[in-house]
Amino acid sequence: MTAQQLKNSILQMAVQGKLVPQDPNDEPASVLLERIRAEKAAMVKAGKIKKGKNPSIIFRGADNLPYEKVGNREPVCIADEVPFEIPDSWEWVRLYSLVSKEIKRGKSPRYSAQKGVQVFAQKCNVKSGGIDMTIAKYLDPSVFGKYPQEEYLQDQDIIINSTGNGTLGRIGIFQDTDRIDNSVIVPDSHVTVIRLLASVDKDYLLYVLKYYQPYLEQQGEGSTNQTALKPAVISNLFIPIPPAEEQKRIAEKLADAFPLVENYGEKESALASYNEDFPDQLKKSILQLAVQGKLVPQDPNDEPASVLLERIRAEKERLIKAGKIKRDKHESVIYRRDNSHYEKLDGIERCIDDEIPFQLPNAWEVIRLNDIGEYRKGPFGSSLTKSMFVPKGTSTIKVYEQKNAIKKDCCLGDYYITERYFSDKMSGFEVQPGDIIVSCAGTIGETYVMPDNMERGIINQALMRMRIFAPINIEYFLLYFDYVLKETAKSSSKGSAIKNIPPFSIFKQLLLPLPPLAEQERIVVKVRQLQKISETL
Repeated sequence: MTAQQLKNSILQMAVQGKLVPQDPNDEPASVLLERIRAEKAAMVKAGKIKKGKNPSIIFRGADNLPYEKVGNREPVCIADEVPFEIPDSWEWVRLYSLVSKEIKRGKSPRYSAQKGVQVFAQKCNVKSGGIDMTIAKYLDPSVFGKYPQEEYLQDQDIIINSTGNGTLGRIGIFQDTDRIDNSVIVPDSHVTVIRLLASVDKDYLLYVLKYYQPYLEQQGEGSTNQTALKPAVISNLFIPIPPAEEQKRIAEKLADAFPLVENYGEKESALASYNEDFPDQLKKSILQLAVQGKLVPQDPNDEPASVLLERIRAEKERLIKAGKIKRDKHESVIYRRDNSHYEKLDGIERCIDDEIPFQLPNAWEVIRLNDIGEYRKGPFGSSLTKSMFVPKGTSTIKVYEQKNAIKKDCCLGDYYITERYFSDKMSGFEVQPGDIIVSCAGTIGETYVMPDNMERGIINQALMRMRIFAPINIEYFLLYFDYVLKETAKSSSKGSAIKNIPPFSIFKQLLLPLPPLAEQERIVVKVRQLQKISETL
C-alpha cells in the first residue's frame, strides 16, 4: 500500500465512523445540526448573509433511510445518493448548509506592480501543503473597490483550487498567520472559498474535504488543457456529521496519524528511488569489482601483464615504423618498482600511485589510453553540413551519427557524402570494422563496435572514433570505459546545457588497469553472466 493509499484509507475510516469509537454519552449530531441551523438563521435575520433559495434538510425516515427535503418540495429518499453508510448517531448535511458565505470562486484580477492588496492564486495553495503568500501578485488598486469586504480572505477560510490540470481539487486552509504585513487578500477566479459557520468544527470539515479530494479532481469539466470545477459540485457535497465531541476525537486521531503517514511516504519515496537506482548501482558494483581484480581469482599460471605490456609497446613501435600512427613527442613509459608505479616522461621519473584509484593485483599493470589506441573526434560542424549530403548511390560514403552509437545499430541514418569529397577532406575520419564509435555530445559515452557488415563511412561531429591497436580484449576495455572513462568524460566535459567528451589532452592521459590477457577474458565472461542475472532482478 502506498502512502497516498494509506492516507485515503484512514480518511475513509474517519468519515465513515470507523476510526474512533462512538460514545453513547455524546450529544447526538442532530442536536448539533439544530444549533448550526439556528446560527445560520440568526445571521440571515441580522442581514449578515442571504437566505438560501432552496435550503436542504436531511433526516432519517421511519425506515431508517436518509431523506432530503429541499425548499418546499416533498422529501425524497437519497439512499442511492449518499456515498456510504454512517453510524446512527451521525447525520448527513449538504456542504452549503454549513457555510456563512456563498461558495463561489473569486474574480478575474487585474494585476499591478504596486504593493498592496494581494491576490490568492492556485500556486499559493502549495502542493506540499500549507499556504505561501510570498509568490502572490498584487491587485491593481483601481479595481479594489469592486471587491465587497466579505470577499476578503479571513482566518480559517478553506481554499479549493478549481481550474487547471494537476492542481484541480487541491485543498488548503488559509490562516491569518499566512498574511504578509497584515495585507488584505482577495481570491482570484481559479480558486473557490469555503467559509464555515462558527458552530462547525473546521479541522474535522477540512479532513472530510481532503477525503473528497480525489472525487473533486475527477469532476472537472472542459478541455484536456483546461478543466474547471464548478462551485455547485462543491456546494452539494454530502458531509457526514458526527457528534461534536466525536468530531474532535476524529480530528485529533488524524492529526496524530498523518505525520506517521508522511514519514511512511518519505520511506516509500526513498525505497522507490533506491529501486530505481538499483540496476545502475548493481552494474557499477560489478564493473568496480571487475576492474579492481576482485571479480575473478588471479591465476599464477597466467602470462603476467608486464609481458603483455611489452607486446603493446612492440606493436605501437611497429605501427609507427609502418607510418600508420605518429610517435608521441612526449612518450611515457610506466613500470613497477618497489611495489609502486612510476612513469618516465621527458626523461623525468615520478611516482604515479596517487593517480591509481585502487590497489591493483601484483600481476596487473597500468597503461595510458594514448599508448593503446588512436582517437579522433568527428569533423568540425562547418566541414560537414547538410549542403554536402547527397542521396545514397554507388559511389557514396555513409556519415555515421550519434544515434548509431546510442542505438548500437550501423544501419540507422541516411546521410551520405560523395567519394570525391571523402577523398579530398574526410578520409581521416573514416571508420572501419572493429573501430569503436563513441557518442560525445549530449548523451555522452555510449559505445558501439563497428561490425564487419558496416557500410564504408565516416564519423560526424557528435562522435569520437577509438581504434585500439593494442593486443587487449576489447570487451574488457569497454567495461573499463563504461565504469570509469564514461564518468570521467561526464565530469570533465565542457559546456553547460550540452555536455561533451573532455579534451584529448585529458582523455588520452587516463589510466587503464591492465590484467593478464587470460584474466581479461575471464573477467568479460563473468561480467556477462552477472549482468544477465541482474537483468532478471
